[in-house]
Amino acid sequence: MDPTMNKLLKWSVQNSQQQNADGTVTAPPSAAEASRNLTPDMINALMGGPSDADLMKAAMEVLHSDESDLENKLIAFDNFEQLIEGIDNANNLEPLGLWTPLVRLLKHEEAEMRRMAAWCIGTAVQNNEKAQDKLVVLNAIPDLVCMATADPNPAARKKSVYALSSAVRNYQPAMNELVKSLPEGYPTEKTDAGDMEAVDLIMDKLRAHPVESS
Repeated sequence: MDPTMNKLLKWSVQNSQQQNADGTVTAPPSAAEASRNLTPDMINALMGGPSDADLMKAAMEVLHSDESDLENKLIAFDNFEQLIEGIDNANNLEPLGLWTPLVRLLKHEEAEMRRMAAWCIGTAVQNNEKAQDKLVVLNAIPDLVCMATADPNPAARKKSVYALSSAVRNYQPAMNELVKSLPEGYPTEKTDAGDMEAVDLIMDKLRAHPVESS
């Protein structure tokens, strides 16, 4: 059975009138109480609408479609970023196979696409060790450092620093990858990912990194 439908079945049983062993009847909870246990995916299933997973996959298809113009791609990116603000959806990026196509967009020819890709990555990995680990496995830290120090678009550079900041805080493997990827003049010794002052110093330096004009 589909996981969402299984949850709906359990919700229905838990929120229906039940007869107890002693013959008494337990009344169902009020509508307000019952609705607290309904997730967006369950509501979508009840209403016949797409799940968050469906919306995430559809957005990624638009982002990689040659038939979609930049305006529609940016709308899809904005919707995608809002969806992955929830940690459950962020953790669904891996089983849905969306991490690799997302990271690939860091190298898109359009600056706005690179900016949005970095923004979405930063949102997904923030306070999320599972997503932070995936970013390390995909070797995306060097790409983000390259963006932060060399991208000609200031907005794209800013979002890449945001993504790096979210990726390394309190997650040592990502911090170790960051230190290895930093250009000359940055800290080369091991930096504690839990030392927020040290992290902020690196991020401030990245924000101020001089970029050659093209």
